[in-house]
Amino acid sequence: MEEQRKHNDGKNKYSIIVPTYNERLNIALLVYLVFKHLPDVDFEMIIVDDGSPDGTQDVVKKLQEVYGEDRILLRARPKKLGLGTAYVHGLKHCSGNYVVIMDADLSHHPKYLPSFIKKQMETGASIVTGTRYVKGGGVHGWTLMRKLTSRGANVLAQTLLWPGVSDLTGSFRLYRKSVLEDVISSCVSKGYVFQMEMIVRASRKGYHIEEVPITFVDRVYGTSKLGGSEIVEYLKGLMYLLVTT
Repeated sequence: MEEQRKHNDGKNKYSIIVPTYNERLNIALLVYLVFKHLPDVDFEMIIVDDGSPDGTQDVVKKLQEVYGEDRILLRARPKKLGLGTAYVHGLKHCSGNYVVIMDADLSHHPKYLPSFIKKQMETGASIVTGTRYVKGGGVHGWTLMRKLTSRGANVLAQTLLWPGVSDLTGSFRLYRKSVLEDVISSCVSKGYVFQMEMIVRASRKGYHIEEVPITFVDRVYGTSKLGGSEIVEYLKGLMYLLVTT
């Protein structure tokens, strides 16, 4: 029955996985914007919350009352267990044949979702990834130092890994579900470097990847979860991928 629903009349269903930790101030606006920009699309949102102490789950439960538990799925975990495992956990609960991954902090604006879907339908791509580093893309709200750090990390990875995409560390992507299941099963990273490993392994496997320019906006509410330990982890992960891919 579910499979019939997904492919009825040739229409696709999109499962949007959103990992959260202390996103009480952002999650309601994110959900509202997703529904606003996908009015004629069959989709569900899977919220994977890692035991947020700020009441994020309570807000999500209120959103379920408004939008329905079939459209907003709360799939909580007891504590912070890593970004990679959050996607694995969310993937288990997806009923769509396409999966979107995006951040909850509004740095990924839902207004780009129609462009992702359109690009996939026009090209038949297995993956559509948002990029800050082509014409029409960019970042807003970052300090010069953070821009230089991000750009430098991306250039370093491009030079060493040659992945065939312009933005390796972005985490706003649309996957064919079967492709995501295949790629994610071969990944070992769990933190910041996870997104880079995903796209590099997908490229090595020969999957068709397309890009859509996006403007990344720094979070308005809450604090960034990127720190010195994540940068060290990124460099270690880069060396790992250089050796293993």
